[in-house]
Amino acid sequence: MANIKSAKKRIQIAERNRLHNKSYKSAVKTLMKSYLEAVEAYKANPTPEALEAVNAKQSLAYSKIDRAVKCGVLHNNTGARRKSKLAVALKKVTVNK
Repeated sequence: MANIKSAKKRIQIAERNRLHNKSYKSAVKTLMKSYLEAVEAYKANPTPEALEAVNAKQSLAYSKIDRAVKCGVLHNNTGARRKSKLAVALKKVTVNK
C-alpha cells in the first residue's frame, strides 16, 4: 500500500479510469454481438427491413468503437480491426445474393 499522498491519489485515479475503460469495452463488445446477431437474422431472412436493422446496428457499433479509440480506451489498430470484422461479417452474407 502506498504511503505517499500523491501515490494514494494515483491509485484512486487509476481505479476510476479502469472502471471507465471497462464500461467502454463492455459496451463495444455488446454492440458488436448485437450487430452480429442482426447479420445472422438477415442471413436467415434477407428482407429490406432486416438490412435496415443491420445498418442501424452497424452505425451504433462503429460510433462506439470510434469514441473508444478517441478516448484512448482502444488502440487505433484495434478499433480498425473490430470495424473490419463487422464489415466482413456483412459482406460474407451479401456477396452471395
